[in-house]
Amino acid sequence: MAPEIRKDPLRWPARLWFSLFIFSGVILLDGLDISMIVVAIPEIQHELGMSAAVAQWLVGAYILAFGSFLLLGGRVADLFGRRRVLVIAMAAFAIVSLFGTLAADAALLIVSRFVKGMAAGFAAPAAMSLLTTTFPEGPQRNKAFGIFNVFEASGYSSGLLVGGLLAGLNWRSIFILPIPLSVLLLLGALRFLPPDPPRTERPRLDIGGAVTLLAGMLLLVFTVVNAAESGWTSLRTLAGFAGSGLLLAGFLAIERTVKKPLIRLGVFRNRSLVAANISIALLYGGAMGFQFLLALYLQDLQGWRPWQMALVLLPAGLMVVVVGPKLGALMDRFGVNRVLMVGLVAFLPCYLLMLRIGPEPDLWTVLLPASLLWGVGFALSIATLMVAGTSGVADHEQGLAAGLLNSSLQVGGACGLAVVTAAIMPGTQLAMLYPGLVVILAFAVLTLLAQLTRKSR
Repeated sequence: MAPEIRKDPLRWPARLWFSLFIFSGVILLDGLDISMIVVAIPEIQHELGMSAAVAQWLVGAYILAFGSFLLLGGRVADLFGRRRVLVIAMAAFAIVSLFGTLAADAALLIVSRFVKGMAAGFAAPAAMSLLTTTFPEGPQRNKAFGIFNVFEASGYSSGLLVGGLLAGLNWRSIFILPIPLSVLLLLGALRFLPPDPPRTERPRLDIGGAVTLLAGMLLLVFTVVNAAESGWTSLRTLAGFAGSGLLLAGFLAIERTVKKPLIRLGVFRNRSLVAANISIALLYGGAMGFQFLLALYLQDLQGWRPWQMALVLLPAGLMVVVVGPKLGALMDRFGVNRVLMVGLVAFLPCYLLMLRIGPEPDLWTVLLPASLLWGVGFALSIATLMVAGTSGVADHEQGLAAGLLNSSLQVGGACGLAVVTAAIMPGTQLAMLYPGLVVILAFAVLTLLAQLTRKSR
């Protein structure tokens, strides 16, 4: 049973606040782990003698596993208990982080990153579905998602700065930091989250559906992550897309006939859920592309250090921190759709401003205003899309909805980054960045159109 919530959303009992901080801490840890490793890659590459092609899998292996296991993780949480899945996933996260600190071989380090991504793929939808089943739809859930969004965005944005500082000391400290955090979350879940409710019948996992879904998602994400290196029109990439398409088609065929499907296909009749998934994939694809292009501009072309780039993104992080706790009240007052549209529109001037970058960085009229607008867009959009995507979904399918949304976010981010990478011209000249900027601007327009189309129906 979920803990009882008082009628006044501003007067939640302490236990409920602790529960919310646990859910939010899980997503904070995921964001930190993804972004911290980015700035440490040069040091790891040098010490372990890794080539650039191998080193990119320090990020790619995590994203591959995370994006592939989210759907399965969400459904497993629904079937076998969300608290149970969260505790096991946090334990695995801590253990694998310890192996990462001790790894002296590039292959072992990459394997540890893959397994850690698996753990995150179970933890994230379990935490999010616990949030949506603990806080009822409406003002309470809106407020909870606003705070959840602060932690999520803070993890990604602060990870660059934290990773830069820790990498300057020793890159292994980046693998040490998640250990106490995951143990703390594990202990908090055991102490403050109520036990999973008893099941009236023994849960049964659709093995055929699980295998084809997992294989299809793994091949799809692997193909997308590897496309920048192999080429989008290469035989390897085309075969990967064809193979993943066949596996996912097989999954759909199984789900139509099996008695207890892994994913009830009728859930896709929820237009808000479908539109939220499309929008969050496009939005995060543009966001990952924006960070990548900003890193190329400031670090490769201007010679800035990672922590200096992180300071440019500080206004974005501050906007999330300021707006996030008030987001629930904004959604209650103006409605989810209005808040969402303002957030999505904010990305347009942000990316248009970036088209003005020149040989010398313009901090005050281009970079900082763009960072501020990006923060406004991120703060208002991500949580509202999560609210819209989980609205009207039955409690027993909240894990599935959370898995779908998180999977769309991760796969969308990987696809967006791959498309932007393919769009930019080779070399280190400023001109190579502009095609990528046009791509992320197109993503922002398409995200807006996805919501406008839903509203017009």
